[in-house]
Amino acid sequence: MTAWRMKGKWIKSCNCNWGCPCDFNAPPTHGHCEGMFGMQIDDGHYKDVDLSGLRWFGLVDFPGALHEGNGVAQFILDERATPAQREALLRILHGKDQVEGTLFHILSLIATKFHDPIYAPIRFEFDEEARTARIEIPGVLEHVSEPIRNPVSGAPHRIRLHMPEGFEHDIGEIASARINRVTAGIAFDQHDTHSTLATVEHTQRGVVHPS
Repeated sequence: MTAWRMKGKWIKSCNCNWGCPCDFNAPPTHGHCEGMFGMQIDDGHYKDVDLSGLRWFGLVDFPGALHEGNGVAQFILDERATPAQREALLRILHGKDQVEGTLFHILSLIATKFHDPIYAPIRFEFDEEARTARIEIPGVLEHVSEPIRNPVSGAPHRIRLHMPEGFEHDIGEIASARINRVTAGIAFDQHDTHSTLATVEHTQRGVVHPS
């Protein structure tokens, strides 16, 4: 099995209410799932191919709960990636070279259609502690995350989700996606929905959890 690693800044956002029900094995808020997820790889490699500094994002659309399958997915890769880096990232993201039950392996089973990948410039701003993020991919994706606000005082409201056996992250900061707009093979326009910000380390064996 090829050794690979992606460590860095992770974000996901979907059409559900704050506190994504999928994290609790519950049905999606509106019965279906539309969302995006991705990261900036601060330190990573695929065998001897360096992936550090690259960014990628995935788009998904499922007619029901994720585990019910029949989903559609599409990946957006950093246009700065070389041909070797593109091939390495696509192998990882399509669930190759990893053990069963890891995030990307599961996605390869529950998504029945993958649109062709998009190669584009990706602007990504991220502050996990402040629960803020901004993603700009011209003509493809616009996203803004900010803290959930107390409905009375307007003060920032902080919630952290710890998933010691999670296949996506270990600890995530819960935020509000003020804007989550996609115009690609998958398209949606969401406001004030769920967002999670985290620092993650994914390998061919899954998420690395602190001992």
